[in-house]
Amino acid sequence: MEAFTLTRKEMADLLLALHGQNCCEPLQVLQQAWKKSHLDAYETGSSLPAFLSTKLPPVLVKLIKGREVKGFSLQEISALGGLIEFSQMSITSMQNWVKRDFKPYFDCPKVGKKYSLNQTALLFIIDDLKSSLDFGSIRKLFDRLFNKPEDETDDLIGPLELYNSYTSMFEELAASGYRLLDMARPDSARRDKEAVMEQLLHEASEPFLKVLPHLSDEQTEVLRHILFIAAISIRTSYFHSLAKRYCHATLFLNP
Repeated sequence: MEAFTLTRKEMADLLLALHGQNCCEPLQVLQQAWKKSHLDAYETGSSLPAFLSTKLPPVLVKLIKGREVKGFSLQEISALGGLIEFSQMSITSMQNWVKRDFKPYFDCPKVGKKYSLNQTALLFIIDDLKSSLDFGSIRKLFDRLFNKPEDETDDLIGPLELYNSYTSMFEELAASGYRLLDMARPDSARRDKEAVMEQLLHEASEPFLKVLPHLSDEQTEVLRHILFIAAISIRTSYFHSLAKRYCHATLFLNP
C-alpha cells in the first residue's frame, strides 16, 4: 500500500490547525495535502481507489474522524514523523531525546500524559537540525531561542512558529526555482556563490522576521541565523535519506 506523506510545511500547517492557528481545519489540511500529491487520480476520476490503497496510521485516522487533539504520545509523534518526506525519525531516538539529550524541554508532558503540540514541533525541529549539527550545538541554539526550557512565555519564538517559519521559507524558495545547494540564482554571473546563497536566504527570511517586532536587533539576527540553518538542514535531510536508500539497496541486492 502507498504511504500517506506530508511535506514539512504541510505538517506545520496540520499542527497549527490543531492549535487553532490556521484558517483550515486539520481534516482540510490533510485533504489538501493528499489531493496535491494525487492530482492525476482526481483528473481521471480514480481518487477513491487511490485513497483506499493509502496506508493510514491510527493517529491519522483519529484526525480524519475529527477528534479533538491537544497532544500526542511519543508513539503517535513517531507515526506522524514517519509521514514527513525524507524524515529519519524513530521512537528510540525520540526516547533518548526526551529522557537525556534534550530532557529540560520534555521533563514532563504538557498535556496530561501526552506531549503538547509545541513539544511535538520541537521534536520535528531536532530531527531536521541533527542532519547538520551535533546535539551540543542544537542545545546552544535552543538556549538562545527558548531561554528557560520550563517557561514557554519567555521564548523569542515558539517551537510551532519556528517550525512553520523555516518550513514555509524553504518551500517558498523551492517554488521560486532556487535550489539551496546550488548556491546561486539561475541568472547569476557572480563567482562568489556562497555570498549569493547567503543573500538569497537573507531576503527569504525577512517576511518571517518582520512579524516579530518585539525582538531586539541582536535577537533578530539570532533568529535569522537559525532560520538559515534549519532551511539548509531540510535539504541536507534529503541527501541523507537518498544515501541511506542506496546503501540499503546495495546491501539487499548484493549480499
